[in-house]
Amino acid sequence: MSASLPGSRELPASQYDLSTYWGRVRHSADISDPRTLFTSAHGLQHAKNLVSAYKTGQIREMNQDLWQAKKIIDSTLHPDTGQPVFLPFRMSCFVLSNLVVTAGMLTPGMGTAGILGWQITNQSLNVAINSANANKSTPLSTSTMVKSYFLAVGASCSVALGLNSLVPRLKKLSPAARVTLGRLVPFAAVASAGALNVFLMRGEEIRTGIDVFPVLSDEEKQKLEENNETVKSLGKSKKAATIAVAETAASRVFNSTPIMVLPPLILVRLQQRDWLKQRPRLVLPVNIGLIFATSIFALPLALAAFPQRQAISAKSLESEFWGSGGKDGMVEFNRGI
Repeated sequence: MSASLPGSRELPASQYDLSTYWGRVRHSADISDPRTLFTSAHGLQHAKNLVSAYKTGQIREMNQDLWQAKKIIDSTLHPDTGQPVFLPFRMSCFVLSNLVVTAGMLTPGMGTAGILGWQITNQSLNVAINSANANKSTPLSTSTMVKSYFLAVGASCSVALGLNSLVPRLKKLSPAARVTLGRLVPFAAVASAGALNVFLMRGEEIRTGIDVFPVLSDEEKQKLEENNETVKSLGKSKKAATIAVAETAASRVFNSTPIMVLPPLILVRLQQRDWLKQRPRLVLPVNIGLIFATSIFALPLALAAFPQRQAISAKSLESEFWGSGGKDGMVEFNRGI
């Protein structure tokens, strides 16, 4: 993101009001805009040059070109490392990367092998996305990552297979109700394992803490800018890490809920219509279309649930940070995505 580029002058966080949910939705829609995936290496460098020119004072005012450059950088570069996130694991590619996997998990009438295969594929993708977008001030060891991966895979497969075998035994329910519940089994597996995956993959952050920074006033920001300095970390906080990971896990559940619930329920209704009964080959493309349409709208709504750059009172963290907060006693940290 733009914070990783040289220069002491901060860009505005967004052209939208991030203190409001809908402002964060519009900002998240920019970050997750798939069109930024088509940015060439030259285009990315041009965007970095524009933003660096602003941060070093060569450009004084924000303009549309700068906002577009910031959008490209925020959707491409990791905020801690300043390096491009591997393309399939960027938030701007999230919908496309998950489309085929989600369609596979929601395919009606799969056997045990199909359920296991798609759940393993989904958790593998989750691990890659969580790792690529995690807070990098506390790196995750390879051994911890491998253990977390197998635990998440085990959890998702256990939930999926367990519920899949349980639903047919609910004899008191009508056949239609059992069909509906059966279609929702993937949601239960994805939601539970997805949240667990975030905690497992980012558990090292909770154990060792993440960097927190003082919230600066406009005068303090101007002073840093004049002295060509950047804000320094106050230290690592385990409580801040717990908040960051918990909110990220919740946002994953918020994102998966409409995607894993609405398309299968709508598809159940559509499959009862004669036009789809007579055209069984259309079930797959209709399913993919429903998932894609839901995903496009669900992702910004879920990402906006919590600010990415989180500001909280220093008193809500460990005692070592009390009195170290900046403006109004507040500190901030990168939640990760």
